[in-house]
Amino acid sequence: MGQCWSKVSPKTTVCNAENSGFHFLQFFKCPKRNKKGKQQQALCPEVASKNVHLITTKQSWEEKLEEATRDGKILVANFSAPWSAPCKSIAPTYGELADKYNSLIFLTVDVDALAEFSNSWEISATPTFFFIKEGKQVDKFVGADNVELKKKIAAVAASKA
Repeated sequence: MGQCWSKVSPKTTVCNAENSGFHFLQFFKCPKRNKKGKQQQALCPEVASKNVHLITTKQSWEEKLEEATRDGKILVANFSAPWSAPCKSIAPTYGELADKYNSLIFLTVDVDALAEFSNSWEISATPTFFFIKEGKQVDKFVGADNVELKKKIAAVAASKA
């Protein structure tokens, strides 16, 4: 069962996915149960973007990577920690960029939920953004600089055109 709390602060919604060991902030999807007890996906009240895909398994990563390669799209992967203040601060900008550049595929990878996978990408700080084209890294950006992230994503989107 999942729950969303909007009383943490006026601008923050925290979602807790029970039995999965992680918490999400801002634009993450929260599992909920309907009246019949079946799990369903529900967006938290303060969703930043429907175009940001939450990656919680290596299989979902592989599926999105395959989709990006098949469709000739660039994948933007945000390796993030829900407890990290820099990750929280850049989340709204990341969501806005996902809405603006729908020709790119935007992912958020929770480094706590996928610790071993994140280590394989040598994540030393969060947020870390990877730009992947045809399965290969074409750029990387570390940090929560909103202006720089906007520039990087605009440049990557322009290179695709």
